[in-house]
Amino acid sequence: MSTPMNILTQTITALFQQEIELNEPFINFSMRFSHIPGTVCLMSGTDLDCARYHMLATRPFLTLSGKGRSMTIRTENRTEKVKANPFDILGQVLTHFRNPDITFPEPVSAGLFGYLAYDLKDQIETLPKTTMDDLDLPDLYMSAPSLIVVQDKQENRTRVYIPEQGHTGQSGVTQALEFLNRIRTAPLPSDEGFAGNKDLHSNFDKASYMACIDKIREYITAGDIYQVNMSQRFDTQFTGSPASLFKTLYRKNPAPFFAFVNGCDHWVISTSPERFIKRTGSFVETRPIKGTCPRGATADQDQINRDQLAKSRKDDAELSMIVDLMRNDLGKVSVGGSVLVAEHKRLEAYANVHHLISIVRSTLDPAADSVDLIRATFPGGSITGCPKIRAMEIIDELETHRRHVYTGSIGYISFHDTLDLSIAIRTAVIRNGHLVFSVGGGVVFDSDPAGEYSETLDKGKTLMEAMTGSPAPQTRTPMTWVNGRLTPANEVSVPLWDLGVQYGHGFFETLRVDKGCIGFLADHIRRLEQAWTRFFPQPFPDLSWDSIITMVVDACSLSQTTAAVKIIATRGSRSKAPWDHQVIVTARPYTHRLKAADKDGLDLVTFDQPRFSPMADYKSLNYQFYYLAGQRAKQLGADECLILNPDGSVSEGNTVNFLFVNGRELVVPASPHRLPGIMEAQIKRRLTARGYTVTERCVFPDQMAQFDQVIAGNSLMGAVPVKSLDGRVLNMDASFIATMNETPGLSFG
Repeated sequence: MSTPMNILTQTITALFQQEIELNEPFINFSMRFSHIPGTVCLMSGTDLDCARYHMLATRPFLTLSGKGRSMTIRTENRTEKVKANPFDILGQVLTHFRNPDITFPEPVSAGLFGYLAYDLKDQIETLPKTTMDDLDLPDLYMSAPSLIVVQDKQENRTRVYIPEQGHTGQSGVTQALEFLNRIRTAPLPSDEGFAGNKDLHSNFDKASYMACIDKIREYITAGDIYQVNMSQRFDTQFTGSPASLFKTLYRKNPAPFFAFVNGCDHWVISTSPERFIKRTGSFVETRPIKGTCPRGATADQDQINRDQLAKSRKDDAELSMIVDLMRNDLGKVSVGGSVLVAEHKRLEAYANVHHLISIVRSTLDPAADSVDLIRATFPGGSITGCPKIRAMEIIDELETHRRHVYTGSIGYISFHDTLDLSIAIRTAVIRNGHLVFSVGGGVVFDSDPAGEYSETLDKGKTLMEAMTGSPAPQTRTPMTWVNGRLTPANEVSVPLWDLGVQYGHGFFETLRVDKGCIGFLADHIRRLEQAWTRFFPQPFPDLSWDSIITMVVDACSLSQTTAAVKIIATRGSRSKAPWDHQVIVTARPYTHRLKAADKDGLDLVTFDQPRFSPMADYKSLNYQFYYLAGQRAKQLGADECLILNPDGSVSEGNTVNFLFVNGRELVVPASPHRLPGIMEAQIKRRLTARGYTVTERCVFPDQMAQFDQVIAGNSLMGAVPVKSLDGRVLNMDASFIATMNETPGLSFG
């Protein structure tokens, strides 16, 4: 396996520390550094016992980021790309910089700061991917700061920590201190402010969100799960300063785990109330939250709400299940018998809501490290459900978009056996002039769908009001399977500004599904990916296509029959951000063309317009030429049109590829631009195995009658014979086609 060691040439040889006095609130001080890529600020709002420290981590000497198994390590002078599990790389970096000969003050004085996105779950478990990744952000983003400032609210003390590396030594400390003093003594930068568009969009309307709650309750009734965390995502335009939004939210709702991350090309702002996992040496703690109610408008109503939450059987069941889940997760890496519930059903008050929390603690097994602890518990059970793996599968089925950092974790992992990570809820991501954030809640059998929907609005109230001044408006839900959502096909819409609509800038694949069996899926996806990579700027979607297709086929009640499934990908708008491709999967009943026409072969006519276009190499949405050819065939009473090259030679049909049999030779028509067919490849493979020689050469229409057999093929029909061209009968060997159709995967007749 590749390792990062060839770029990590230096180690931490000493730690400089110094106490300083701040003459301004820590949030103002820290936001002076907010423009520096890799800067992370962790603010502890409220006076709760988990909210003791404010932290600033800035001026990184190393940044670790990546998506899937593609990781990037950046230092001041070098960049290294590594293919490996991100947790393995994280562990190697932590081990490299760990120095047991140095005393590192707690809670953190050297380490990595940043986030672990929820989608890292796919590097721990094998799960279907049926949601869209429209943000295209790292699954992991953590930086190692050369300057850390920690303020202890309890002791009213602020300290600076500078990890010294061998190649910098005292000069590195001097430079870091000069950097710190230059920024902290400069005039306070003017507040740019921020603005959001009041057109705040959700990926669910109320009815569709409630329908998902009902679906989860069906899963609970069927015994699949006990609880699932279901969320909806909001999206709005954003202008101005992310730091200004962070300060505004902190003033409005100072939760224990506020976080600001400058991720170079994106910003993460989190106002989380929930600790995911804390480690100090062998001491481990998690504080799951389950149970929420809104604050009352009066003191009396507030107390009534508190009492109702404390007595709620539904919320008690939710919290108890998640506590058991977290106990089991901690037990994987803890000393036997050390896992205990230190406190259960504590009621904590926040600006907009009351929460129920529990505190679970354990002693870490001496053989385990911080990465082992994270792997055993990630993502937190309070934002997945129980049992965790099945709950995550259902989340992916019902939600439309990848969660990214939402319900992942934000915080620090030190080089000296401490860590503190929050659950990334009440969390927004800003990128390319857009702000997105999600809110959700745990669903159990007793959940009221309307109440669950209202709870998401209560939880998102601070962000919503900061961005719009009012709760989110209702929006309509899109259709079929479009960018992550399964909805009625008659509600499909593609924006007029989509380049796929305007110019046919997009691609498609058509597959056959027989009683749930998908034909040649890998070949179709490979061909779609080739077109996407050639013409679209964003990476090809990492999706579980088989799961998506099965979902669509089942929803259309076609799982016990034959279906034609179409995957469509459009380019989207030139200017929209995040990117707005439309990825669409549809299904319809399919009857074989020869069966429907009660025929034993296809009749062809020649299209009178030759074709020469590089786009013929791809299955482009710019399909009008082929559509007109098909209409021409119908007008003349034929089944298919023969498409010719400019020199008059055979290219393909309007829906099929042609192959020609001449004795023991299989001839593929040579064409400057022609889409290699999925079924064509299967036929060539089969006949090659039977001893046929495959050659490619120009074939002209007047030569077609000389062949023993003309085969037409596509993924829906399979291999079928061609019986005539422009009224002239062609040779047709029925026994040959019969033997072809005895071949598994080709027997579509």
